[in-house]
Amino acid sequence: MAATEKPVMVIGIDDSEYAIAALEWTLDHFSSTIYPPPFKIIVVHAKPIPETFVGVAGPGMVFGSEPGLYQVLDQNLKRKAARIIEKAREICAAKSVSEVKFEVEEGDARYVLCKAVSKHNASMLVVGSHGYGAIKRALLGSVSDYCAHNAPCTVTIVKLKTGT
Repeated sequence: MAATEKPVMVIGIDDSEYAIAALEWTLDHFSSTIYPPPFKIIVVHAKPIPETFVGVAGPGMVFGSEPGLYQVLDQNLKRKAARIIEKAREICAAKSVSEVKFEVEEGDARYVLCKAVSKHNASMLVVGSHGYGAIKRALLGSVSDYCAHNAPCTVTIVKLKTGT
């Protein structure tokens, strides 16, 4: 990294309140009050691949085998990704943070975020936490847990504040 380059921070975003809270927390703590911002910020959304939703719907019938269904599902996922990125742009603008790069990559969020960290040689990855217990995390998989163990940089996991 050249002496004039800022360190890179990747922020994972999806449509959950946890990811939105992580984005807002990060902007509040690292960007909006410091000028120029100390990090180059890259907001990354992992768009699921349509195959994730293709499965068995019943005996002899495979969901997704109907002509055109794959394309419809893919278009819906692309529209959803565009809405998520637009929401992230609005949050950044509301916090007067303009130097942000937005990316949508296709795949499992765990792998997409770790790949983005490597691609951008990021110093930090920020993700939200759903606050699942050990059993639910084991069954559903945890993006934050996977990234904490596999990302080649510092990982900050932001928990959603709850009422006291």
